[in-house]
Amino acid sequence: MQSNNLKLTDIIGDFPYRLTFAGGWIDQPFCSRLNPTPPGSVCVVSIEPDCFWMERSGLAAGTRKIALELWGGLPGGDLAQRVEELYAAENKDCPEPSGSQDMIGLLYPGISRLDYDFAHRGGVFPQHIENTTDPEVVHWLESVINVLPVVPRPAGYSPLDVKNLENVEFISRLGKAGRICYDSILKQDLCGLGAAMNETMRCWEILLPGNFIHHTITMDLLALLKYYQSQYPGACYSSCGGGYIYIPSKEPVPGSHRIKVRTS
Repeated sequence: MQSNNLKLTDIIGDFPYRLTFAGGWIDQPFCSRLNPTPPGSVCVVSIEPDCFWMERSGLAAGTRKIALELWGGLPGGDLAQRVEELYAAENKDCPEPSGSQDMIGLLYPGISRLDYDFAHRGGVFPQHIENTTDPEVVHWLESVINVLPVVPRPAGYSPLDVKNLENVEFISRLGKAGRICYDSILKQDLCGLGAAMNETMRCWEILLPGNFIHHTITMDLLALLKYYQSQYPGACYSSCGGGYIYIPSKEPVPGSHRIKVRTS
């Protein structure tokens, strides 16, 4: 077979993707401003671009495209400043801005816990970031995360048509799930990681049911999720409206693949 030294990143771009395991939506000010027990946390992971990931599937592919247009590759300099530059570029004149977990998860290596408090900069950026690239922790996470493709978000879909944000107990629980998730990863606690994923999905179902049910969605996302939650320590969607399912399991999950965490 003839080789022309073409790399996959020559086609898809040499820039990481971002996974979110727990706490998603607490990075949005409309959610964090109602949190009775701030800060609320999101757990994100930066991964190598070792395959093409579906767009509209919760891996910050849209933010990634803008980053490639801005810089062509990973930029140098102060990461917090680069995050703000990317946030501004993506959300200029946007009525429903994306959360800053997208930018942070792309730009910060390894595994990060982002702590959001509406009292800090209106909840747009975290008041604190906890981060690890510890090789032992990274190797463990790579060995237990199974990623199962489901379906991208459909055209015309919006998760925000129905908001049940008066249930502030579940906003608090959502933010706590992100912290539990990060702590469980550090402790290499598979059951704790799965429980944090399940708790996040439970909070999504209560607070923003459009994550799973919408007139544009043609499959039963909740039934599929609950099947995998019943068979493994836990499971969560990568995105509102579908995307991928993340399943923590020491044994391979049929049809899934593993991840490669970016550590530098």
